[in-house]
Amino acid sequence: MKPYSNYQAGVALVRASLQSILKSPSAVVFGLAFPLIFILVFGFLGGGGGGFSTSISLAPGADTANPIYTGLRRIPGVKFKTYKDTAEQAKNLLKGNIAAIMDIKKQAPGEVPLYKVQLRAASSEMAEVGQLSGVIQNIIGRSNPKIQQELNDFASLDVHETQVREYKRIDFILPGQLGFSLLAGSVFGTAFVFFGLRQTLVLKRFFATPVRKSTIVISEGIARLVFNIATAVIIIVLGRYAFGFTLINGFSTFMGLMALSALSIMVFMGFGFVVSNLAKNETVIPALSNIITLPQFLLAGTFFPITVFPDWLQPFARALPLSFLNDAMRKVSFDGAGFWEVRYDVLFLCIWGIVLYAIASKVFKWE
Repeated sequence: MKPYSNYQAGVALVRASLQSILKSPSAVVFGLAFPLIFILVFGFLGGGGGGFSTSISLAPGADTANPIYTGLRRIPGVKFKTYKDTAEQAKNLLKGNIAAIMDIKKQAPGEVPLYKVQLRAASSEMAEVGQLSGVIQNIIGRSNPKIQQELNDFASLDVHETQVREYKRIDFILPGQLGFSLLAGSVFGTAFVFFGLRQTLVLKRFFATPVRKSTIVISEGIARLVFNIATAVIIIVLGRYAFGFTLINGFSTFMGLMALSALSIMVFMGFGFVVSNLAKNETVIPALSNIITLPQFLLAGTFFPITVFPDWLQPFARALPLSFLNDAMRKVSFDGAGFWEVRYDVLFLCIWGIVLYAIASKVFKWE
């Protein structure tokens, strides 16, 4: 008789696991469809940082026959909105739908200044109003040759423009969504598959065969790796060619992202192994998985930087494994960082993996 081949057993297990993954709606939804929806939404909202943009409304009776109003109308980023009455106008100001209500009054002949411009703004919109004030000051200076001449006589300004790469919205969003796709696919997929194998007594039958425990785990890992790497390729290619996602060094950057994806999949599968062994029944799996994935989805810099959180929350957010992955992916894709530059992110991801697999080995059950 031929000796038992764990290699052939592993190949068969990989093939069977891939088939079960492709037949699982949750794997497709959480691994591919869900992240793609977010990427498409944010991509269509606009890929670039864009220039100055704001919306304002004119106060009733405001003068419009002046160079200030005319100059503002010529600026693409300044949108004027009209409302049926002052009550609706004030309501939209409080809601933040407009940055300010602008009133322009022409003074009597001989009075200085000739025009008075008043901006009424909500405190939450002061950043935009500050930019708008600068735009108006610039228009005033250009509207009166005498004012402009006085400015020129007072000082000169020499501006040297430094060309920098545009940091588009998709450059921040796509790595976060890719990271969440890998996390959700690894946790939910692994948890459901292994619980199903245990519930149907397949693992118990494996126990009675010469196949090693490590072969079962590695085979499932390879199958999960193949599926999630395929989804990562789809997400990156769509982001690159549909929305201009930055791959600073081209193919080498792409391969760097693939290497990070492969590492994170193996780490995140540890969560799935733990959940599958702790769950008493199938209905508990989504709850346990969400406890793991949802905080990371919200806190790990998926949609916005961690710095927007309160100071007391930031250390916890930065310690999450998805935070390390998101940070490394953004550095690799946009800055062209190599693995040495992201070594601390990789190191802490590996530490998370060691801890998770140590826990998984302790709670592992055949049935």
